[in-house]
Amino acid sequence: MSKQLPVVIIGAGPVGLAAAAHLVEYNIPFKILEKGETVGSNILEWGHVQLFSPWEYNTNQAAIQLLQEAGWQHPNKDKLPTGKELVEEYLQPLSELKVIKDNTQYNAEVISITKDGADKLKSDGRNDRDFVVHFKNGASLNKIKASAIIDASGSWQNPNPPYADGLWLDSSLRELVHTNIPAVQQEPENFKNKHTAVIGAGHSALNSLMNLAELKETYPATKISWFLRRESPMSAFGGETQDQLEARGALGASVRELVQQGIVEVLAPFHVGEINHSGPRYTLTSREGEEVSVDELIVNTGARPDFSFLREIRYAVDPVVESTPALAPLIDPNLHSCGTVRPHGEEQLRHPEANFYIAGVKSYGRAPTFLMTTGYEQVRSIVASIAGDVQAAKQVKLKLPETGVCKTNIIPTKQQNCCG
Repeated sequence: MSKQLPVVIIGAGPVGLAAAAHLVEYNIPFKILEKGETVGSNILEWGHVQLFSPWEYNTNQAAIQLLQEAGWQHPNKDKLPTGKELVEEYLQPLSELKVIKDNTQYNAEVISITKDGADKLKSDGRNDRDFVVHFKNGASLNKIKASAIIDASGSWQNPNPPYADGLWLDSSLRELVHTNIPAVQQEPENFKNKHTAVIGAGHSALNSLMNLAELKETYPATKISWFLRRESPMSAFGGETQDQLEARGALGASVRELVQQGIVEVLAPFHVGEINHSGPRYTLTSREGEEVSVDELIVNTGARPDFSFLREIRYAVDPVVESTPALAPLIDPNLHSCGTVRPHGEEQLRHPEANFYIAGVKSYGRAPTFLMTTGYEQVRSIVASIAGDVQAAKQVKLKLPETGVCKTNIIPTKQQNCCG
């Protein structure tokens, strides 16, 4: 393999840029391919949402070093940034540093990764062959050779469906429903005095419920229904006052209060079997036989990784979680909350294909417990291994509050909160 070739990083989000910063530390060439038009393009889709983890947990040490050398000032470490602030105050300045900017290509959608001159079946001399990354840039098809791959493309663009069986049974529905955290206050016409259903039990769903409840204060005819597969919403409220992250705990407590006051109607268990969209309304039918009609549908059921462009790469995923088999036992949502994930690094993120890694939220597969600071530690360890710094790669350390850091919407300012 040609060692002078760059490490190709897929995705110019927080974890992808952190990987680049660590590669700069080791003086290893790199190339970032970003599908969107700008840095942090996925984050900007929920830019109005406030993270419940403070700045302290949302910046990477290698990136900080590069930025401070250019005169950048770190935001107040105790402040909770919005997604937009995370991009504008951290990711954008980082992306504009010459060493990053000169090695980043936007509007570059990766469509396939291969080994030079060998398909997936061929083993002979495989580890000595370069990677070849095929990508689209507008109407043109391009390719670049690489010494290693760090896939930090995320999973935001691949949302889970509302159906209990895990399939998008109607592909057109995906374009009609809201699969993000809608900026309800900025687009009230879509929701005011309407009946909106929120499907999901995670922090994105809780954010959406809080936003709709705030809208209801101004437009009392607004109706909010919360659809859950589980028997009760109790576990969705989280640690509340026991949470070491005040914003996340307050989110759960606030939604509990909305439920107790009858502002949010809970339908549980409700396993969505069919959704009919005739005219302006959606009719949801559960597998239990219940039928409910609503005006708007917010599907906050998480996301899953897209492995489609990895068909020719030898990757291995757990059959349940869809992370690496070594990582899966550490992040199984049936066993772990955000703060209980044990530290892990390059060793747990290895795939059968040497020098190929998936990092960031995509590395967690379908598990909902990913933390941004975890992604930073992942790429620090991965890059150390690529550089041959075995000792640094193995010294995995992770500083987290005991109860974790994920997504929320909160506090007296009535702002919304999201993922750390």
